[in-house]
Amino acid sequence: MILVFLGPPGAGKGTQAKLLSQRMGFLHLSTGDLLREAVKNQTPLGKKAKEYMDRGELVPDELIVQLIEETMPKDGNVILDGFPRTVNQALALEEMLKDKGEKISKVLFFDVPDEVIIDRLSGRRVCSKCGAVYHVKYNPPKVEGVCDLCGGTLVQRDDDKEEVVKKRLEVYRKQTQPLIEFYQEKGIIYKLDAGKGVEELFEEVKGLVRDG
Repeated sequence: MILVFLGPPGAGKGTQAKLLSQRMGFLHLSTGDLLREAVKNQTPLGKKAKEYMDRGELVPDELIVQLIEETMPKDGNVILDGFPRTVNQALALEEMLKDKGEKISKVLFFDVPDEVIIDRLSGRRVCSKCGAVYHVKYNPPKVEGVCDLCGGTLVQRDDDKEEVVKKRLEVYRKQTQPLIEFYQEKGIIYKLDAGKGVEELFEEVKGLVRDG
C-alpha cells in the first residue's frame, strides 16, 4: 500500500506517519529527512541539492524524483511525506510507480487553519544537541530553554519564526492547490481535520488504512 500525506507545514503529517510506522509497520519516507541525510552524507545527489538549498532555491523536481526512486522499496507499505509537492512531481511519481507495477492507494490531506499552524510552529523549540522537540505552550520543558533529556539548549529554528511560517504557508497554498485538485479528479484524496488531537486523528488515519 502506498500512501501520500499532503498538508501544510505543521499539520502533523510527520507525527501521524511516525505512528503508522511504529504501530502498523509502514516505511516513512520524508523528502525533507532524505534530503538532509543526502546532504549530510555528501552523496552525489546531496551535493547537487545543497547548491540549490544554499541559494534558498527549491530543489528541482528531477532531483527529488531521483531521491525517491533511490529509496523506494520494491514492495511493502510506504508513506510518502512531503512528496509530491507539485503536479509535475505527481506525474513523475505515477510514471515511476507504473514501471514497478504499483500505484498510489490513497492520498490523505491534513487540513488545518493557518492560525493553528502559526501557533504550532512559532512555539516550537528544538534541542541543539539531541534534536528533541518541545513547544512553549503544549509541551514545555521542565526548565525553560533547557532540554529535559540531555540538558542541551533549546532553539527556535529560523523556518519556525512567525514571518517565515507565513511565507511558507503562502508558497505551500500556491503550490499545492493544483495538486489537491489533481488527486480529487482521481477520486483518491481524503480530507482530515488535522486540528484534532494526535490520537483522535490517528484513529481516523488507521480507519482509512484498514479500509484499503
